[in-house]
Amino acid sequence: MMSVTSKSIDFVGKKNLGYGGCFSNASFDCYTVKKNYAKVNSKGLWGRGHGTSNSICYKRRNTQCRVSSIINIVESTLNGGTQAIQGLTRLDLKNYSETPISSTQLFDVVADDLQTLNKNLQSIVGAENPVLMSAAEQIFSAGGKRMRPALVFLVSRATAELLGLNELTAKHRRLAEIIEMIHTASLIHDDVLDESDLRRGRETVHQLFGTRVAVLAGDFMFAQSSWYLANLENIEVIKLISQVIKDFASGEIKQASSLFDCDVKLDEYLIKSYYKTASLMAASTKGAAIFSGADNSISERMYEYGKNLGLSFQVVDDILDFTQSAEQLGKPAATDLSKGNLTAPVIFALEKEPKLRDIIESEFSESGSLTEAIELVKGCGGIERAQELAKEKADLAIQSLQCLPQSVFRLALEDMVAYNLQRIA
Repeated sequence: MMSVTSKSIDFVGKKNLGYGGCFSNASFDCYTVKKNYAKVNSKGLWGRGHGTSNSICYKRRNTQCRVSSIINIVESTLNGGTQAIQGLTRLDLKNYSETPISSTQLFDVVADDLQTLNKNLQSIVGAENPVLMSAAEQIFSAGGKRMRPALVFLVSRATAELLGLNELTAKHRRLAEIIEMIHTASLIHDDVLDESDLRRGRETVHQLFGTRVAVLAGDFMFAQSSWYLANLENIEVIKLISQVIKDFASGEIKQASSLFDCDVKLDEYLIKSYYKTASLMAASTKGAAIFSGADNSISERMYEYGKNLGLSFQVVDDILDFTQSAEQLGKPAATDLSKGNLTAPVIFALEKEPKLRDIIESEFSESGSLTEAIELVKGCGGIERAQELAKEKADLAIQSLQCLPQSVFRLALEDMVAYNLQRIA
């Protein structure tokens, strides 16, 4: 039903260009899509049309070229810090602020998949316990973007295209549901551990129902998702997703053991960020490729895409904790710093500003010290260096997509990276 074939792709500029070529602000990619995604809206993004076989024209932003024939790429690993990618033109934040991307536009090609997922989420949680159902409803309906299941659907359809499959399998869809359940369970537990009163501007589960119910609700959702995972009967995916649940706990332990520690290294921060954020994204994208029947090289590239997107996403979130207001964040600003969780902007700032160490190690005992610390982070380049780190991880994510055929699904995966960087543009 969602078979996509390339009808006409006009590359502008040099040959051997990575990620679909080098595009000017007026260039388009065109595809024939056997579904009702045809009309191009005023921003040049895909929109809903009519008919069963139409052409989609996807207008590119003014994006710098990526060169695919990179002679010497220094792979950025969890222990690699901020290594440069030699020969690769970096993503430019200014380009992404010129044509904003909304999450609605970003996920439009899998809108039907997400709609089906939303209908199924509460039914698979189970109705035997009204309190648990109410707790799940509180966070399921809190306005999340469903980014992780969208990633599952996008990679599923992009890799299905590669293998010549016309439709997703039931296992693809169940994987997306399991991923969202695991993510939701982790949010419930995170809010308890962080003693957060708000999540996306709404009261957290433990604020409404108490800590005991919140912990049990999270445990129940982890257990329920594990049961559905076992029923997929794919040992590779079972191992992959089970590791994610272990990683969540490892990330929380690593974070709790390094609070107010001004000697924490960037490598340690990246490992913790992998455990808490990137592990689930990497498992989501790799699992989707596995269920499409992709070979190991493709599934590993999808894993790298999810991992580096997840790391970039976490760094961007940590930047926003300093640059956005409490109203924009849906929680108090600089929450992590106030609780002693030192993120990338702080780690970079500590290299330049000795006074910041004294303030943090005092655990903000003096009045106004937290505000002073925030200003020091902003004033000595911590934000800018964290932006560079987010862009480096984003470039690695883009590189991993070059194994996929051109399609609206690959374009959406690329734009997922741009959407994330746009948040700090």
